[in-house]
Amino acid sequence: MAERKRPDLAAMLGGLMRRLMAAEAPILDEHGLSMWGYVVLSALDDGPVRTQAALARAIGADKTRIIGTLDKLQDDGLISRDPDPADRRVRLLAITDEGRARRRATQDRIQAYEDELLARLPEGDRAAFLRAARALAE
Repeated sequence: MAERKRPDLAAMLGGLMRRLMAAEAPILDEHGLSMWGYVVLSALDDGPVRTQAALARAIGADKTRIIGTLDKLQDDGLISRDPDPADRRVRLLAITDEGRARRRATQDRIQAYEDELLARLPEGDRAAFLRAARALAE
């Protein structure tokens, strides 16, 4: 029988992801955001104005499935969706000042929790873990 060397990455990271998502849920609720709403605001805050189709590709979502999220964010005054002057069938997305403030306040709280969790690792391991996670995510 072959010796198992380590668990699969998905098995190891799955537990961590469940823990992170469980910790983020009340933070997102406190700020009136869904997970997808936070993802959309993050993408718009981190980059230039995007079309709905480009945003969907950037966040790995089906463009038809994020319409409800975009509607809610727009209704809450967190994003704007304006017709593209070059093609009125296309909507250009932009984060509003309120959307930027809400996204950043949410991110601050999420990263404070992450910092507490990462503090369980020695400092050098923390830095290496973050570098590795960034490299593997790209």
